[in-house]
Amino acid sequence: MYSDVTLFIDGAWTKAAGGRTIDVVNPASGEKIGTVAHADKSDLDRALEAAEKGFHVWRKVSAFDRSKVMRKAADILRERADAIARLLTMEQGKPLAEAKGETLAGADVIDWFAEEARRAYGRVIPARAEGVYQLVIKEPVGPVAAFTPWNFPINQVVRKLSAALAAGCSIIVKAPEETPASPAELIRAFADAGVPAGVINLVYGVPAEISEYLIPHPIIRKMSFTGSTAIGKQLAALAGAHMKRVTMELGGHAPAIVFDDADVAVASKVLAGAKFRNAGQVCVSPTRFLVQEKVYDQFVESFVQHAKTLKIGDGLDTGTQMGPLANTRRITAMETLIGDAQQKGARVKTGGNRIGNKGNFFEPTVITDVPLEARVMNEEPFGPLAVISPFKGMNDVVAEANRLPYGLASYAFTRSAKTANQIAASVEAGMMTINHLGLALPEVPFGGVRDSGYGSEGGSEAIEAYLNTKFVTQAGL
Repeated sequence: MYSDVTLFIDGAWTKAAGGRTIDVVNPASGEKIGTVAHADKSDLDRALEAAEKGFHVWRKVSAFDRSKVMRKAADILRERADAIARLLTMEQGKPLAEAKGETLAGADVIDWFAEEARRAYGRVIPARAEGVYQLVIKEPVGPVAAFTPWNFPINQVVRKLSAALAAGCSIIVKAPEETPASPAELIRAFADAGVPAGVINLVYGVPAEISEYLIPHPIIRKMSFTGSTAIGKQLAALAGAHMKRVTMELGGHAPAIVFDDADVAVASKVLAGAKFRNAGQVCVSPTRFLVQEKVYDQFVESFVQHAKTLKIGDGLDTGTQMGPLANTRRITAMETLIGDAQQKGARVKTGGNRIGNKGNFFEPTVITDVPLEARVMNEEPFGPLAVISPFKGMNDVVAEANRLPYGLASYAFTRSAKTANQIAASVEAGMMTINHLGLALPEVPFGGVRDSGYGSEGGSEAIEAYLNTKFVTQAGL
């Protein structure tokens, strides 16, 4: 059963002070399944007061003990994974197996940061004079405001939340209104594990209203945002005006490069799986498929076949491989981008249409012969839409891969070590995976460059954004 979702402030689950709510809709049916509390300014003030109080408590808890509480939260999340996954699928649409995988992966992220909490080392710098000690000490930056999207309701929250707690910070999470129940259950796992009241706070509401209030507030010391580049730039400017530290994981337009010496069967299968995972609503989803001329026709035929065989349906149904888009806005976006490409001469090899009139289902779509001026070659589609284009040689494909201002994820397939090294060195992206899917593990960096943001939400780099570096030098009296 899907229950109405409330705010979590100062250790208590509570309705919004003004009593306002927002409807939650199942994207597979289009039907309302519940509501989520809509925070107003007084709720945000309570969350800020709680976060300030919680920070002063949590920062005094030893890293060893913080780690133990976090590990307990991870265990609780694993125990509840089946129930949480059903909620996630009901509100977001992805197949149940993907939803459970996201939940379990969230537990792995918590475990990773629990260990990083115990390894946020400082250092001793050799002094120039006798009797002088020079110490570098790492301290938590303070209360954090985190803003997360609907495509991975657990994954996007858990990285920010775990890094903040590992460093000794408190946090206010502004989770997505469209998918509120699963992040609420993530936070419930931390609360039940014994995180003190005020350390974690959860609010929902109008994103612009909440961000414009929280980010400039003097209690907030750091902001982390995952979402579109356009909104990210606005929030980064707001944070910059108040000298707030920022982590930004923004949009992308990932090139997927297949060289003529690649195993085309493997490349098409792996890339099709990556493209249509979560109905293409993935920030690191491959979008521009750039295939060397010699194997272009073979790749297109194989990729189209993978797209045609996917089972589309309600994520709760057995055997579903791709669920609905999360909302009607994505349907409109797909239709607009495909129509624009066709007007400019593109060919639809498969798909291109909405499925039925109930729910937000859309066909896995592959288009070719797309000119560079088409919108889909310049805008992130964020849906089950693959664009395949041929290229001649290394210089051509590098120029196309780097043509856009984005630089989040990139993909390449080749049997040549020389080619792999050259393409990895040449593509401007925060991440590249070659001959397999190796992104987004807890222990590896996760982030982009250029218009795709800055900072990392994975690996040992991630916790650094939540820590201040203090230098202490002392001479004996």
